[in-house]
Amino acid sequence: MSTALKKDFLRIASVNVNGIRAAYKKGMADWLEPRDVDILCLQEVRAPDEVVHQLIGEGWHILHAEAEAKGRAGVAIASRQEPDATRVGIGDDYFATTGRWVEADYALKTAAGEDTTLTVVSAYVHSGEADTPKQVDKYRFLDVMSTRLPELAKHSAHALVVGDLNVGHTELDIKNWKGNVKRAGFLPEERAYFDRFFGEEIGWRDVHRGLAGNVAGPYTWWSQRGQAFDTDTGWRIDYHMATPGLAAAAVSAVVDRAASYDTRFSDHAPLVVDYRL
Repeated sequence: MSTALKKDFLRIASVNVNGIRAAYKKGMADWLEPRDVDILCLQEVRAPDEVVHQLIGEGWHILHAEAEAKGRAGVAIASRQEPDATRVGIGDDYFATTGRWVEADYALKTAAGEDTTLTVVSAYVHSGEADTPKQVDKYRFLDVMSTRLPELAKHSAHALVVGDLNVGHTELDIKNWKGNVKRAGFLPEERAYFDRFFGEEIGWRDVHRGLAGNVAGPYTWWSQRGQAFDTDTGWRIDYHMATPGLAAAAVSAVVDRAASYDTRFSDHAPLVVDYRL
């Protein structure tokens, strides 16, 4: 059954929480409670399922993929509306227990009263490390993404992949890009995948960049070291990637950057996008 939106937009937020228990101790609930989020996507949850349900609390339908390796990765989708279908994993058995990809389908009615399906993915791409097995795994995951994105576009009228994708696509996405051209997260080989994702071959859209325009950032992650946060020396590595029809429905994108270093609940800031379907 399709559910009509109670307001004239759908608010979808994504954040790498860098451990959900630590995030809630540092005030994540104070951010979330007034934010009027309809669908909340989390990465690097790093907690058992029962803890995730306890912390997020009542009033949410929660899909959580816990990583087999304790204290690592973990992704979740929490939504006010119950999904019609859910799937765990990106489709490669190699990543089946790594806690890096979950999908949920929602039946909605558009403002025009038409039925539509929205598919939302919470994804956590490997951070990688140049010239190591970690980087081999990262490229393998990006390869599978290259296959899965077209499948999702065929599956759903509106499809969205959000999360910490651990790649800065262009020079606008990293403050100190010149110093990072040989570092995982800004390697030419990694950025080439995003050229395909957002190019003619695969045809998805970078929602945040589309709304922000050709400006530096806005960044979503800052190193915990030094003065990176205070000087806004950041990386834009958290994304909303959408099929063209859904991207066209995006009306605003906001990075909920904390007021100060000591008020952050994660080293990432939430990326919140409103869609008017």
